[in-house]
Amino acid sequence: MPDHSNDHGYQKALEAIEKAAKNNATTLNLDGNDLMRLPAEIGKLTNLTNLDLSDNVLTSLPAEIGNLTNLTWLYLYNNSLTSLPAEIGNLTNLTGLYLLNNDLTSLPAEIGKLMNLTDLDLRNNDLTSLPAEIGKLTNLNWLGLDDNVLMSLPAEIEKLTKLTNLANLGLSDNALTSLPAEIGELIGLETLDLSNNNLASLPAEIGKLTNLNWLGLEGNGLTSFPREIVQLTGLETLDLRDNALTSLPIDIGKLTGLERLKLDGNDLTSLPAEIGELTGLERLDLEGNGLISLPDQIGKLTNLTWLVLTNNKLTSFSAEIGNLTSLQVLYLDSNGLTSLPDQIVKLTSLKTLVLTNNSLTSLPAQIGKLTGLETLNLDGNILTSLPAEIAKLTSLQVLGLSNNRLSSLPVEIVQLTNLTWLDLRGNEALGIPEEILEKVGDAQEILAYLKERQTAG
Repeated sequence: MPDHSNDHGYQKALEAIEKAAKNNATTLNLDGNDLMRLPAEIGKLTNLTNLDLSDNVLTSLPAEIGNLTNLTWLYLYNNSLTSLPAEIGNLTNLTGLYLLNNDLTSLPAEIGKLMNLTDLDLRNNDLTSLPAEIGKLTNLNWLGLDDNVLMSLPAEIEKLTKLTNLANLGLSDNALTSLPAEIGELIGLETLDLSNNNLASLPAEIGKLTNLNWLGLEGNGLTSFPREIVQLTGLETLDLRDNALTSLPIDIGKLTGLERLKLDGNDLTSLPAEIGELTGLERLDLEGNGLISLPDQIGKLTNLTWLVLTNNKLTSFSAEIGNLTSLQVLYLDSNGLTSLPDQIVKLTSLKTLVLTNNSLTSLPAQIGKLTGLETLNLDGNILTSLPAEIAKLTSLQVLGLSNNRLSSLPVEIVQLTNLTWLDLRGNEALGIPEEILEKVGDAQEILAYLKERQTAG
């Protein structure tokens, strides 16, 4: 019989178990006790409905865990479990089993006996496969398999077709190279995360998942837009970041329910005119592509509040951008812009405008009409002056003007009393002492210096 007399965590757990047994407890928390072994005496607590063993260093569970047949919630996340005992299958009343952050390489077939499970969290383990019996868990609503080493879903995937209650399936950060056609039978799915795998294509049957509202395909090997996706007219979020897409299909306009479309880190050089049919779109992310221009139809996205065009090859953009009157955040940094269209002043809802690292030589006087602006970043351009109307931006809190060619500032700039951040560094011709310029986080002190210099001048 092993000696646990020097195992502080074990002794503490044993005392807690004895106390719980005396009190006929239904809940027991043994989390965060550096527990390396769970006492077999745990099997005496047959009244338990809730057991928390998270944040320990358990490598295994005693067979006696199977005596806790009234358990409905079992928390085992953040341990070092390498396997589960077959007796886990006795816990037929379990509705939630949480095994996040362990070292499991496989699951026992008995997992299939837990037919009341609604939540099964197996994220961040070392699973290479799934037992066919997982298909018996017909009450599952959420299945987390992210951060494992699955290269395929089980050959018995047809068993999963019975999981019609499954609403959330996480398979991100595995090594999947393909999906079986049978995935299309999971008709209850609302969210499907396939991010960071090695998928080069999707099966046509994915188009059957008509209840899907969130689809994550970030970081795969997709070179073309999976046409099957356009059948998913209930999609609200589509994440295709960090693939190798060179174009979007014209029938993307069928996704009329889309609210968020993430396309950062692809190889897009243009957008189809049909992008304008996505009139429900609220957020459009296109950072790190090769876009040379935007279609005029971009102006139809009147519900857009967030538009990211960072690090493209835009030298100008359509006047129709002025129609995006709901826009609050606009990132145009790291492009090749030499001027701003007059229509930009129609974006009266704009709070953040980032124009860093372009080739702007001037700002239109009408910029003063953007009175809701809180952040205006113009670092890394070739501005030689600013319009006096900049003082009308009375809500401005952050103003970046570093590394331009400013030789003077409008006297009215000192009227920006809400400014907290002002960066004027890298404009040597302004003649402002370095110790003043370095106070970027104390804008009012810089403005006080400028005001004093105006008075002295």
